[in-house]
Amino acid sequence: MSSLTSDLSLTENITTIIRPPYFYISGFTGIPHMKYYYVFLSLVYIISLMGNTFVMIIIYVDRSLHSPKYIAVFNLALTDVCESTAQVPKLLDMFLFDRQFISYDQCLANLFFVFIFLFMQSFNLTILSYDRLVAICSPLRYHVLVTHRSMFQLTGAAWVGSLFPMMISVGLITRLSFCRSVVINSYFCDHGPLFRLAAPCSDVLPNIVLSYLIPSLVLYIPMTFIIVSYICILHALFTITLTQDRHRAVKTCVSHVILVAIFYLPITVTFLLQSLIPTNLRIINLSLTSVLPPMLNPIVYVLKTEDFKETAKKLIRRWFRKAVAKGLNKICRKAKQ
Repeated sequence: MSSLTSDLSLTENITTIIRPPYFYISGFTGIPHMKYYYVFLSLVYIISLMGNTFVMIIIYVDRSLHSPKYIAVFNLALTDVCESTAQVPKLLDMFLFDRQFISYDQCLANLFFVFIFLFMQSFNLTILSYDRLVAICSPLRYHVLVTHRSMFQLTGAAWVGSLFPMMISVGLITRLSFCRSVVINSYFCDHGPLFRLAAPCSDVLPNIVLSYLIPSLVLYIPMTFIIVSYICILHALFTITLTQDRHRAVKTCVSHVILVAIFYLPITVTFLLQSLIPTNLRIINLSLTSVLPPMLNPIVYVLKTEDFKETAKKLIRRWFRKAVAKGLNKICRKAKQ
């Protein structure tokens, strides 16, 4: 009898975790002509893939770009490709072909990869900001402070800093029970809408704490560092006496400032005003924030960075000449035959 009682008490202490076989991504509801938006996202994705692949090829092929700064630029382009691929194909598959159901495991994988590459964007922009800070404020020590080794270390730390928080986030999601709704009010398996579904059935306090802590660590602290670094850069620019040198220093910062504004401004506005913004508008804004920076980053670097632009032109001319020479050789051989 005592053994039966103890077995019953043990059974009562066991917490059953309810994991649904699938979730439903609600996405964009009640918005007319949304298929045109999906066509737009497809074009953005193609341009992003082509642009960032082009940037990576140019940096890899040309030895003059094998500098510490372009390690960070290469990593930014790689992150852009991964971020777009983690979101856009699945989004198009779900909403163009009405496949809005996603399995539990796929949902966690989607959450994991989307946020890793979002965080990497933030860290990459911070590394590039550090490069500009040292180049303008301590130009004589640039080659001592910004080396290949230090850039690889910073890049490695950025990947670890992106992976570790998401491993914790996904781990905390797996302990939740989803006993009621399985409808996620977002366009992907978003962290906030996902853990809130478990609020009636589980203790989501650790998830809430993490949802405030992680953005501070991987978004707002890096953004603060970038702002402070540019205050220091502006102060340093005023101390440069030669107008030509000052103009050259400003030009080196313009492309980075544009990238920072493209990435951080929409995210900051969305999170600060999320209670005032309608759900559909918030979802569209977040989706644009996720897909536009990866498309615009390579365009900005090609147009605004002189050394990269000149190198790209040189390599394109060289490839074009080789292609023309190869074509002429084939024509000559056929003519001789």
